[in-house]
Amino acid sequence: MIKFDASHAMLTEDIMSYEEEVKRIHKMIHEKTGAGNDFLGWVDWINKYDKAEFQRIKEVANAVKDRAEALLVCGIGGSYLGARAAIEMIQGLYPKNKTEVIFIGNTFSSTYFKQVEDYIKDKSVVLNVISKSGTTTETAMAFRMLKQMMEKRYGKNECKERIIATTDKARGTLKSLADKEGYQTFVIPDDIGGRYSVITPVGLLPMAIMGIDIDEVYRGLKDAYNDLNNDNLATNPAYQYAVCRRILQNAGKDAEMLVAYEPQMQMVTEWWKQLFGESEGKDGKGILPCSAIFSTDLHSLGQFIQEGKKVLFETLLLVDRPMMDGVFPYDEADEDSMNYLANKSLNWVNKMACEGTLEAHEVTGKVPNLIIHLNDMKEYTFGYMCYFFFIACAMSCYMLDINPFNQPGVEVYKKNMFKLLGKPTK
Repeated sequence: MIKFDASHAMLTEDIMSYEEEVKRIHKMIHEKTGAGNDFLGWVDWINKYDKAEFQRIKEVANAVKDRAEALLVCGIGGSYLGARAAIEMIQGLYPKNKTEVIFIGNTFSSTYFKQVEDYIKDKSVVLNVISKSGTTTETAMAFRMLKQMMEKRYGKNECKERIIATTDKARGTLKSLADKEGYQTFVIPDDIGGRYSVITPVGLLPMAIMGIDIDEVYRGLKDAYNDLNNDNLATNPAYQYAVCRRILQNAGKDAEMLVAYEPQMQMVTEWWKQLFGESEGKDGKGILPCSAIFSTDLHSLGQFIQEGKKVLFETLLLVDRPMMDGVFPYDEADEDSMNYLANKSLNWVNKMACEGTLEAHEVTGKVPNLIIHLNDMKEYTFGYMCYFFFIACAMSCYMLDINPFNQPGVEVYKKNMFKLLGKPTK
């Protein structure tokens, strides 16, 4: 399902020279003996997930789709990025669903919140609030305001059917409130961190409400688990990707730009940035994750990539079969001199732009390129891709001898912010 190509990477080391290290770390991941091992639940999640809860997700989703014009997904970071990545990748940027999804609780912007509030004032809404603790500031602020707005409009009793909480199974502010108010709840597993949580109810419920076939997502996840859970570096594309990242950083490439040629993949690149940035960026180590959508960003970033300081490598996330295609028309007058493309597939033009850019960046610009091929942008592929990046990220981090699953650095800005906001200290 995923093909990995390192032939354009200009590697200065042999991938197979890392064979023994990969075997050691693979064993460490699956025996759960490395740092952060209490957050390795995603490794075999496909074999142990709660099937009754999975079925209930589908039942709730079917009920919500019949009554909601807008689904409000209230969460930040891993509590929304994965779901948004899936929905946009699979359905495109202009889906035909009766229910529209709106992501909120992921910013302090007053303008954004007030515009959303105004936009939904005459719409039938359902709210899915997602937070392990219920105290994440951006999400908690938005949830309080939305909860009060909905209670005023629908009354507390009807809000029991319109507000759904995805949270801890037993404790925390949001869990306590959900139990008190009678909201339906879904569980964020204790052993899966936020940036790995898209394969849990965190991502599954918004996906299902928006009409995505989560059975197919799990079929892809299962096949990836079966395909990629081996320590054979010669055949495992996820581990090859991880090793190539390490080789390229050893050669001075401290930034990785994930590049897609489909605008509906932009949120996938945002999800990937959190996955690798929050997992790998600690102890003064790691590769800076950045992203671009070509050919759009070639008109802004292309000059630096081609001729700027050689600090980065590109990883192309290419889709072999687009969701839709069309044919460029012939024009008798040809005033724009575009008839040389007449009757050509639009996707063919996109692929030629990719091939031309790859050659320019690699041959002339001396920028290493890794290529990850996805077959399409459907549910199965999304599930498979998630596991590919999960296992590659864990391997990358353990190769640096760091904990892939904590994020101590993000607490610093919070402490400063809370002090400025005047939050009481306990």
